[in-house]
Amino acid sequence: MAEHKRITLYAAVDSPFVHRVRLALEEAKATYDIIWIDLLNKPEWYQEKVNPTGKIPVLVYGGPKLHADEEPSPEAERLTESLVILEFLVDIFPEARLLPTDPVSRARARLFYETVETVTLQPFFRFIFLDAPAETVLSALETLQAMLPPSGFVVGDWSIADAAFVAILIRLEVYLKNGLGAYRPEVGKEALEAFESPRFARLRTYLEDNKARPSMAKAFEEDAVKTKMQQRVERFRKTGIVNGFFRLPLPSTE
Repeated sequence: MAEHKRITLYAAVDSPFVHRVRLALEEAKATYDIIWIDLLNKPEWYQEKVNPTGKIPVLVYGGPKLHADEEPSPEAERLTESLVILEFLVDIFPEARLLPTDPVSRARARLFYETVETVTLQPFFRFIFLDAPAETVLSALETLQAMLPPSGFVVGDWSIADAAFVAILIRLEVYLKNGLGAYRPEVGKEALEAFESPRFARLRTYLEDNKARPSMAKAFEEDAVKTKMQQRVERFRKTGIVNGFFRLPLPSTE
């Protein structure tokens, strides 16, 4: 096994994009450090010293051990964007087989996680925060479900394609079951009933298969996710802020 440089991940417990990376790191049995960032109270040093865009995750590869408020070494590599980081982990941990070796299967995996980005993300956030109709997110889920094989994971064995999707899917399930979101209660009920219906039987089996993996137990803290989501929804209702990059104008009270 090749010797790896130190890996430091700037992470937030409630971010599905961080969750993707943590799943892959755990599947690779990688040793890594985490510096936690509170997305609801993001420290100024993070944008000044780590990532000018303010986004997470950031993976630092190389350099000495880092602590909060420290700038990574100029000799270290800083990687951003979760899918880019996932591909990087495929390359530095070939023994973990985070993507299949067969070129056709690798292409299918990439097509799947690109579809997650283009088909699922916007409907997910529109449903959760903008009170979009339940069918907005349900039809997106149906598209991804149709791309799954009859059993198992996206391309047979677990891969980063699964990390890319399940980090979104498990949050949707948790949010629906706990009424977490800015959607109306009747819309949430409609979405949950549909998700638990035969229409999504394959998707639920797929989700349970992912939950059963040790990587999920290590990388997903459900109680912390629920707490942060509740705080985020409360802030959204008061301020219109979804995150650091998106804010809706609140209706006038006059």
